[in-house]
Amino acid sequence: MKPTVLAVLPARGGSKRIPRKNVVDFHGQPMISWPIQAIKASGIADAIIVSTDSAEIRAVAEKYGAQVPFERPPHLSGDFVGTAEVTRHALEWFVDTHGKPQYVLTVYPTAVFVSAEDIASALTLIEREGTDMVFSAAEFPAPIQRALFIDDKGIARMFQPENYLRRSQDLVPAYHDAGQFYLVRTDVALQGLSFNERPASLYIMPRDRVIDIDTAEDLRLAEKLFEDFRKTGPTRN
Repeated sequence: MKPTVLAVLPARGGSKRIPRKNVVDFHGQPMISWPIQAIKASGIADAIIVSTDSAEIRAVAEKYGAQVPFERPPHLSGDFVGTAEVTRHALEWFVDTHGKPQYVLTVYPTAVFVSAEDIASALTLIEREGTDMVFSAAEFPAPIQRALFIDDKGIARMFQPENYLRRSQDLVPAYHDAGQFYLVRTDVALQGLSFNERPASLYIMPRDRVIDIDTAEDLRLAEKLFEDFRKTGPTRN
């Protein structure tokens, strides 16, 4: 039997560095339309909910096939509210209204490089591995074991000087959270647990599809890279 999945996009309207970021024009469509369409095309979501406090975002989300069944409350609309809190609020609403899904998928409204293949593969991964969550990740472009810092005298130091002479291929690859999507078992999401507290799997994405769009410069770079993404389709490392 197909697992039940609720998809949630947290999309508040108070972006400051890029005004109206979640609905800004991106290759001819509102930014948020791209991840909504990817979720729909993946075929895994039984419902797609956008959690927002913005009437404009609501209208755009509904136009592209998502539901906006409630207005995000003010206490979840501030600058320092975490994504997990917003997701849990939407999940609790869905559980009370429609019953408990097996998984909740959180996708950021700026995740324009996430494909239907990524989302469907994440579900396959969590089902196969039996972990409690899967989230997007990318490999650091250089070995973190050779990372540097500047001490209080202005001198460059290595965090791990014992690795100075080791070859790059002998060092363990390191990854960072790509900030694109999270697929979590419902019971874990309702408890608000993180990957530090429960077993998690990584869905590795290539670095040229991992961009945190926070500034106008980020947006320009994303627009350039998106041309290749649309021409060649999603690639995996």
